[in-house]
This record gives sequence, structure tokens and C-alpha cells, in this order.
Amino acid sequence: MTEVKNKQVILTNYVTGFPKESDLNIVEGTIILNIPQGSNDVLLKNLYLSCDPFMRNLMNKKDGPKDTLSYTPGSPLGGFGVSKVLESGDPKYKKGDLVWGFTQWEEYSLVPSAKILFKIEHFDVPLTYYTGILGMPGVTAYGGLFEVGALKKGENVFVSAASGAVGQLVGQFAKLSDCYVVGSAGTKEKVDLLKNKFGFDDGFNYKEEPDLNAALKRYFPEGIDVYFENVGGKTLDAVLLNMRVHGRIPACGMISQYNLTEHEGVTNLASIIYKRIRIEGFNSTDYYHLYPKFLEFVLPHIREGKIVYVEDIAEGLENGPSALIGLFSGQNVGKQVLVVAHE
Repeated sequence: MTEVKNKQVILTNYVTGFPKESDLNIVEGTIILNIPQGSNDVLLKNLYLSCDPFMRNLMNKKDGPKDTLSYTPGSPLGGFGVSKVLESGDPKYKKGDLVWGFTQWEEYSLVPSAKILFKIEHFDVPLTYYTGILGMPGVTAYGGLFEVGALKKGENVFVSAASGAVGQLVGQFAKLSDCYVVGSAGTKEKVDLLKNKFGFDDGFNYKEEPDLNAALKRYFPEGIDVYFENVGGKTLDAVLLNMRVHGRIPACGMISQYNLTEHEGVTNLASIIYKRIRIEGFNSTDYYHLYPKFLEFVLPHIREGKIVYVEDIAEGLENGPSALIGLFSGQNVGKQVLVVAHE
């Protein structure tokens, strides 16, 4: 039995309001690198961790039954990641396999095999892509746009948080369907990325638009068919006035609301009736059954350079708190990845 040091990022306390780096702590634990007899757990060496906005909600103190993913003060954070199998009690995985799924924010993790989502089979793309375009964000963009959003060729598409892990893909997938695509983001640099790197038709900095309704009328004089919802709040309210009849809103995230103790109301809900708008919330887990079909769709586009993916890479678990907390003030440019080890 080998016992080794195991650096971890733990939650120090439940969070209310805006999270701070001091809500997280780096500690040095230990782990025994073997699997208990008869267990179907898998022992992982974590390589790349995904920093995702949904993790903020897991830091809240829950009233009522605890969500299985919710964090506990004193324990490591959990999230999506790419890992190498060191030992497996489940015959589906063997030593040396590379996998992606739900792991812990630490160097080594012992996880139930059900937490592993997929074994990685394609190595001609960066491994970090399995935290992003080929991982949860990719499936989210694909399922949300094509399944929930029921996108049709040539439609008008608006994407909020458009330079983020999911938004940058939604825009590019919509362009592949010959759609007119506009995105909003929070800095000039990010808006430039939308137009010059991701191929959006246009983009704007929402922080510089005193009247979002007027801005949307400027970019969508004929209205919006599909709004890919990542932010909620004032943006959603303005969008409702600018949707076309039978428009669809796949609701993926509401990052503008995650850190508020008093959530903002949405006042233009009557538009849902007048314009027969369909708003549907969804989760990436609803579409993992489509993963093989998704890979068939996306891998050729990546290989041919028709889809690009921008990552923001932080090195080392000790930089995990700043990388994760930075998401909520828009510090990241593209998909935020945390490197634990390169192999």
C-alpha cells in the first residue's frame, strides 16, 4: 500500500453572495493508492479540471435534502475533469486509460465508476478539450441548440456570455447552419473574439449598452428565433420583447443571478403568450446519450479548422481558487481550465 501526499482545494465555508478566494483553501492531504477489496471504484490521477459557473450553486447551504453534488465545508470541490486511471475495480476501465467525468479538486481521487462519463478514444486533439468542446460544455451547446432550441437553417440566433465555454460553441454551431448570429460579452477583447475568431456576424459589450432592448432591436430588426440563455436577469427581460413568434429559448444558465441574495425579477413574461415563445431549461446530462453522435458532428469540424476553441489555462491546483472565482467577474477569456498535471 502506497500512501502519497494529495494536494486539495477545499471549501472553507458555505458561501452567500459573491464568492471570494478566501472561501476556498489549499490543503495537503494524503491518499492510499489502492482500491478497497471488492469495490468497483476507480483510482484516478487528475490531469485537467474544468472551472464552471454551475459550481457556484454547489457552494450554497441547502435547505432540505442535500443535493448529491453539493459541497461540504472541509471537503474538496467536485467538478468535471480529465483523469488517468491508476487502478480500477470496474472492468470497463483499466490502468492507463484516460477518462472524463466528475472528479474531485485534488491530485488523486477515488471515485465510484458511475462518476466517469466516457473513456477518451480520440487523441489527435488536445486533452484539455475534454473539459470543454468535447466535454460537458460541448454537449451543452449541442443539446441546447439543436435539441431544445430545434434550430433551423438560416434562423436569427442571439447568444449571451457568448465568448464563454458554451457560448463560443453555440455561435459556431449556428453559423454552420447558415444562421445570422450575434453575441453579447463583457469586454471589447471578448467582442472582438466573437467577430474575428468565432465567426459571429456581430457582437456587443452589454456593459456599454444603457438600453438592452434598443441594442437588440439594432442587431435584430426582424427579431430573434433562438436565444441561447446563459445569463438571465436584464438580458432575458430585453430579449423577451425581441423574440419572433414561435421563438425558442433554451435556458442553460443564469450567471447574472448566482451571486445575488435578492434575485432580479423578469417583467416582460407576457411576451411568452403574445409570441408563443417556448422557454425550456435543460442540463447537459439530458444529452449524454447523444455523445457518440455529437463526436461524429464536431470532430471533423475541429480537424478541418472549421470550429475553433479558445481556452484560458491556469497552472497548478494552488491557482484553482483564483481561476474559479475569476469566472464570476469575467476574468477568463474562453474556457477556464485548471492544470493539475500534464500526464
